[in-house]
Amino acid sequence: MSLNYQSFLENKEQRVIDYGKVIDLVDIHAKLFNWQKDIVKWATRKGRCAVFLDTGLGKTFIQLEWARLIGENTLIIAPLSVARQTVREATKIDLNIKYVREQSEISGRISITNYEMIEHFDYTKFNAIVLDESSILKSIGGKTRRLLTDLCVDIPFKLCCTATPAPNDYIELGNHTEFLGICKMQEMLGMFFVNANKEHTIAFENKLYRRKGSNKNGTEWRLKHHAEQPFFKWLSSWAITMVKPSDLGYDDNGFILPTLNIIPTYIHTEYKPTDQLFFTHLQGITNRVEVRRDTLQDKMAELKRIVDSDNGQWIIWCGLDTESKEATKLFADAVEVKGSDSIEHKVQTIEGFQDGKVRIMVVKPKIAGFGMNFQNAHNMIFLGLNDSWETWYQCIRREWRYGQKEPVSVYPIMHDAEQEIYQNIMRKDTMARRLRESLIAHIGDYEKGELGMTTHLTTDYKEDTIKGDGWLAMLGDSCQRLKEIKENSIDLSVYSPPFADLFTYSASERDLGNSNGMTEFLNHYAFIIREVLRVTKAGRITCVHTSDIPAMAQRDGYIGLKDFPGEVIRAYQKEGWIFVGRAYVQKNPQSQAIRIHSKALAFGQLRKDSTDIRPALIDQVLFFRKLGDNAVPVTPVENGEMDNEMWIEWAHGIWLGISETETLQVGKARNADDEKHICPLQLGTIERCIKLYSNPNEMILTPFGGIGSEAYMALKLGRKATLIELKPEYFNVAVQNMKVGESLSNRKDLFSGVKVG
Repeated sequence: MSLNYQSFLENKEQRVIDYGKVIDLVDIHAKLFNWQKDIVKWATRKGRCAVFLDTGLGKTFIQLEWARLIGENTLIIAPLSVARQTVREATKIDLNIKYVREQSEISGRISITNYEMIEHFDYTKFNAIVLDESSILKSIGGKTRRLLTDLCVDIPFKLCCTATPAPNDYIELGNHTEFLGICKMQEMLGMFFVNANKEHTIAFENKLYRRKGSNKNGTEWRLKHHAEQPFFKWLSSWAITMVKPSDLGYDDNGFILPTLNIIPTYIHTEYKPTDQLFFTHLQGITNRVEVRRDTLQDKMAELKRIVDSDNGQWIIWCGLDTESKEATKLFADAVEVKGSDSIEHKVQTIEGFQDGKVRIMVVKPKIAGFGMNFQNAHNMIFLGLNDSWETWYQCIRREWRYGQKEPVSVYPIMHDAEQEIYQNIMRKDTMARRLRESLIAHIGDYEKGELGMTTHLTTDYKEDTIKGDGWLAMLGDSCQRLKEIKENSIDLSVYSPPFADLFTYSASERDLGNSNGMTEFLNHYAFIIREVLRVTKAGRITCVHTSDIPAMAQRDGYIGLKDFPGEVIRAYQKEGWIFVGRAYVQKNPQSQAIRIHSKALAFGQLRKDSTDIRPALIDQVLFFRKLGDNAVPVTPVENGEMDNEMWIEWAHGIWLGISETETLQVGKARNADDEKHICPLQLGTIERCIKLYSNPNEMILTPFGGIGSEAYMALKLGRKATLIELKPEYFNVAVQNMKVGESLSNRKDLFSGVKVG
């Protein structure tokens, strides 16, 4: 392998490579603020990325400069009202872009259209695409979203921009990664998340990302505990998230929001559902719409009182056609914007409101609630509410955004029956703020690194060495610490390598288990296989505990088994080991079914459809020999550790009589963040390997020490032991277990010292 180990670790990091072009800051328009210039420079270098900036931080300028500097034929797609606004904003940085509805209207290098027109273009004519208000990837129908992703699949440069705090929604993030061509959503979920359907505790104050994201099938996901740091690092390699300039170390001067006043108003009148004797609580969407419709006239007097109290401009947000119609009739200077209106009327009214020519605009959130700049006004009314926090947040941020000079007043007018809707939105709002604050705190340093700023990220990698009577324990990375062991000094090695399962026990790239797929796992494993070969004496054996690995639909795309033992055999043979045999260790299928909750072992599945059942997973111990002649014969019979009857039993190749519960205790080693319980190798399996392939007083190596099971048994059986373990929590328990093994040792000669070169 050509890569050295350090280079391999750097390449192993979960991050997105650069697809774009390197530019200088001087190439960027002088009107942009410093953070906008840095983000433009970063985004142009990335080529495929997302910009999650809060409202008013200049995403429009950033995407326009990105399109100009990428230098390719570019199509910007935005909501209709935002598209027209972007054309006006472009002139402020000396760009002339054209709003178009179909391919034949394209005349310049940068064009803009709206989402409703996406099927009217030939995407082979574009090398760059921008999605403005890209949170629409979550809200638009699955068919349309899929179409948009498919249409743009071959476009090399892609940029997504939205103010919505997308990192709070894993499914929206997955939609972004798919559109950008970074990875499939299922790949993202497989790397960093676990199915959280059975988890019911959400601890927002104590731990980031206990929140669940859910997909269309209702499956909920939680970020793996050990995956938090790698996830933030990966996220920052393709997305910049900023709520205010100081989040990334810039000055907030001029970007401090004014006061936001939320003034809920309740209408107290008798309300009785048509199918109930009296009102108890809201029941579903239909009931919510019915309440809004049936209590509308009760809200009209309060609506007029509030609007008449201030002669300034007002936005009245409506959800129903009847609300919009009745609100418009109430005021002589109100102008209604509805979905059936012509494009010209929508644009004329919205721009008229921005220019101060329209005092009261009555409109639905889906028409003007995303991306628009309405800092010209500072009053708004919600004539009734739905449960969408995103709609609430986005509508408020049309006025309450950077550049607003006045305090913003928001008046939700509700009937008493709608109180639980408002309470639900407030709960979600509190939740979202906490998540965003936590996200910014965790991701900031990584983003500063992406932007080329100085960071002080530290690594938690540690090394230590502890010696005892007959044993040596080494804390650290086996790929490195094995190099300290003298060549041809190990008589036998016994160990269970981690099975590729991302972020199960640690976040470190040094963790062999943290591999994105079998190929990366085997490339990492090869460093250890070669070193174990180097330190092993000629003609001696290494015993490797393995098992088939279940393939899961969410992670692997199918349900079945992966032949992990076969992969290990090929990996060892590739590095020069000779495969000499294997032993199967019998397992109890019922206890395995209880432990792993697999339907493939369930009685119910046997009765439902037996094509989905399989035998229990059986441990396999693989035996490999190093080339050369063994200088010191291993004689278990002469050592008094085996007789012919025992050999006949073991020689079957199916090892019976090994107790599954006879293992070292793992409680002290388990970390609260570990995704899976440690499964130490059964002591009976280790005993057979040691007695078969080593003599008393010989040196036994375990490069994946865990809690020290192999070293413990080696010492107990009168051997010497060398252990290497990466995780400090496991290492500390392993040392204690080695001390116990030392006290139980029947070894006759004192340890003379491990041969460390």
